[in-house]
Amino acid sequence: MAINDITKGYLKDFLVYLEVEKNFSKHTIRAYNSDVLSFLLWLDNTPVEETNHTKLKDYLVFIQRFNYSKTTLSRKITAIRTFYRYLYRERIIDTNPSDSVHAPKRNKSLPKFLSAQEIENILNNIKIETPAGFRNRAILELLYATGMRISELSNLNFGSLNLEENEITVMGKGAKERIVLVSSRAKDFLEKYLKNVRYMVPEDPCDLSESEDAPVFINKTGYRLQPQSVRAALNDIVKKIELPKKVTPHVFRHSFATKLLENGADLRVVQELLGHASISNTQIYTHVSTERLKEVYDKSHPRA
Repeated sequence: MAINDITKGYLKDFLVYLEVEKNFSKHTIRAYNSDVLSFLLWLDNTPVEETNHTKLKDYLVFIQRFNYSKTTLSRKITAIRTFYRYLYRERIIDTNPSDSVHAPKRNKSLPKFLSAQEIENILNNIKIETPAGFRNRAILELLYATGMRISELSNLNFGSLNLEENEITVMGKGAKERIVLVSSRAKDFLEKYLKNVRYMVPEDPCDLSESEDAPVFINKTGYRLQPQSVRAALNDIVKKIELPKKVTPHVFRHSFATKLLENGADLRVVQELLGHASISNTQIYTHVSTERLKEVYDKSHPRA
């Protein structure tokens, strides 16, 4: 099985399209690259321009044998559909053979979230005596205060900050800008990090820019801090305090949304703050809030 040079060029341009125009995360781009590459290898000698609906269905039958989860299978199909929509948009193909190919419905599970006490336990166990520790505290304070994605936080530049107004502009999915609001506590940690700590994070002295395009959060070499570093630091803290939950930066986002709705925030406001394109994506948090209410009721009512 092999891919000809023309098809390799299509795939390369497709990945650039995902990064530049769709503003997909590096993690998603890697996954789509792997998914489309596997499909192209399976096609073997069939030119991508000549693939029809029947050929696509044959591939779906082929990958069923690997017992992928519905989530993984859905992503693989979505990646291929996105690839063919790109080819059709670029007029490389005359018709889109993936139009009638649909991903399996995924079982919707309620998002995991942390209680206010669990959040405080995590935050208070970060060693802020070290520059990297103080940076991590500022990051987690910011994630919980704003509900932004870890990829959005990693991509923050100085030009994104408007702390006088307690606002930060983030670039979300689909290259859509939105403004998130910063609590006074998170703002305080962020300002102290920027003024007193950021220059100490690199292990070797270096000239750190504070231009509009300079990254807000940096690593020990002075370059932009990547999401995986935040995940690793968070894992260490959770392990240290023996919290019996899987905690990721995204769980902070879930906790932010859940807490707002529990305290009476309007669903549309939460949608705007999270940057959800559809209100249906935000509505799942109302189910979380309802489950939470039931839990409190069962524990508190004498005849529950």
